[in-house]
Amino acid sequence: MKIIRRLMFLSLMITIFIVNIPHKVDASLGVSAASAVLMEQKSGRVLLEKEAYTKRRIASITKIMTAILAIESGKLDKTVTVSEKAVRTEGSSVYLKPGQKIKLEDLVYGLILRSGNDTAVAIAEYIGGSVDGFVYLMNQKAKEIGMVSTHFANPHGLDDHENHYSTAYDMALLTRYAMQNKTFQKIFGTKVHRAPNPNEAWDYKWTNKNRLLTKYKYCTGGKTGFTKRAKRTLVTTATKGDMDLIAVTLNAPDDWNDHISMYETGFINYDMAEVISKGKITIGKNKYYKNDQLYIKKSILYPATKEEMDLFSVKYKLNKPEKKWLSKHQEHVAGKAVVYLDGRAVEETPIFYQNETAKKKGFFDFMKEIFLSIMGVKLHG
Repeated sequence: MKIIRRLMFLSLMITIFIVNIPHKVDASLGVSAASAVLMEQKSGRVLLEKEAYTKRRIASITKIMTAILAIESGKLDKTVTVSEKAVRTEGSSVYLKPGQKIKLEDLVYGLILRSGNDTAVAIAEYIGGSVDGFVYLMNQKAKEIGMVSTHFANPHGLDDHENHYSTAYDMALLTRYAMQNKTFQKIFGTKVHRAPNPNEAWDYKWTNKNRLLTKYKYCTGGKTGFTKRAKRTLVTTATKGDMDLIAVTLNAPDDWNDHISMYETGFINYDMAEVISKGKITIGKNKYYKNDQLYIKKSILYPATKEEMDLFSVKYKLNKPEKKWLSKHQEHVAGKAVVYLDGRAVEETPIFYQNETAKKKGFFDFMKEIFLSIMGVKLHG
């Protein structure tokens, strides 16, 4: 009996310990997807997950990477000549013709809205010089973003390579990165796009395959995907109030409802806490700086549950200044403010310093100098 009681007590203590650890919501109960993640865009905090770090095939959500590389090339206004290879790409297509000339921007719209595999190859050949060259750029960008469990083998996501995979978490990281680009945001959320079609008497009219743009009022964009091996994959974004969320599902039979359910869970259970407001900060006495000369350029917002709102703290870490900082009216990074949630560092931002006693000359000073110079001329001839 003593052994049983001890085991029961130990089990109870473990349960209490687990319950009191701040954690992400487990999505396994209400999501059909094999892998899923819900991420808040500003902070990158994962609010909900299910096998988010398991490597899986990703199908056409691959094209998010293809799109952002095309946009970042700075060549959206350039004209691309479509190759025979691009036209012959299997699967979904916008029905480009060999030798057709089309703006890179329109190819990106066809890529995102209609998931054109022909547009993916045309983009890859133009930006990377070849499909292989573009794939190299894709994997370089993945490393830069921090997609440590991802490898791209093509620009479209077809099952023509065994080493083409990612995770729900990595795809959320990619989308978070891409959504910082205004052009990507616009294309990602476009419902209908028209593009010139020199081969016919009519123009292209592409309607976005992302049904959530009309099905869910908070949806701001997305990319669909499907292959026989990957099954249904989906990445979408949604905004409600000041909260911007990213949802990713891999191998999800009921992906539309999965995403709506995940978003509603996030919006109901989390609010954006303004932990630090931009502007001047007061951090108490210190050796080197006056408080009215220290400031932060942007507010820090972080998603938190009601129970977590009182668990935030901020620590200010200041660097020892160089002497020239204190005499010149120049902006310098004086240190950083680190935000903690329940004792864990979750966000940080630079602290800036500017010597306000050595201000730049204002209008009055400027006029005074002109007056004195005129007087000087009169006095000296």
